[in-house]
Amino acid sequence: MSDEAPLSTLARAVEAEAETVKGARFVARAVPLDMHRAADEAAVAIAAARRDHHDAVHHGWAYRVGPEHADFRWSDDGEPIGSAGQSILRRIDGVGLLNVLVVVSRWGGAQRLSTGDLAKGYGEAARAVLAAAEIVSFVPSTIVRVTFDYPDSGPVQGVLAAFRASHEDAAYEADVRLVVRVESRRVESLLAALRDATSGRARAIVGTTGED
Repeated sequence: MSDEAPLSTLARAVEAEAETVKGARFVARAVPLDMHRAADEAAVAIAAARRDHHDAVHHGWAYRVGPEHADFRWSDDGEPIGSAGQSILRRIDGVGLLNVLVVVSRWGGAQRLSTGDLAKGYGEAARAVLAAAEIVSFVPSTIVRVTFDYPDSGPVQGVLAAFRASHEDAAYEADVRLVVRVESRRVESLLAALRDATSGRARAIVGTTGED
């Protein structure tokens, strides 16, 4: 039994508004990301926030991805350097979340905001949305594409069932092509089991759907 702390992410997207800072509004949206497609999914979510809150003056954001393909990115979106994106990222890291994007949209207030005011506004908005989110544990998983001849269907399906691989896609043509997802820590063992079960006839490629 592993002693490692469970990894956490969000169950679903959520939005929340923080208290105003000198009349400026801060509305935050938190979105879970697939760690294998994080950059693309983040771009879509940021564009959606810009579209939904098109009258806001800035949209600062940050995300943290892991444990595989570990990465983090942030943007101040024109605010003073470090006042928006880094403040958001600190809140994400403060609650130990992975594969999470937070976008904070800001509307201007009646008074001029200092860098400290902005950092407070963005940080508090990120805190508020993460406090409102449902946090769940997750087990890292990896996509595996398996190709095999029809006579090997029984052995291959037996291995996939033993490893509790979930089926993502399938194509039945001259041969069988399956896209499955399995716990990342078990990928190498799965590949070895497939080789043994089919005497090396099954071909497996590890990677995201659509990779060659």
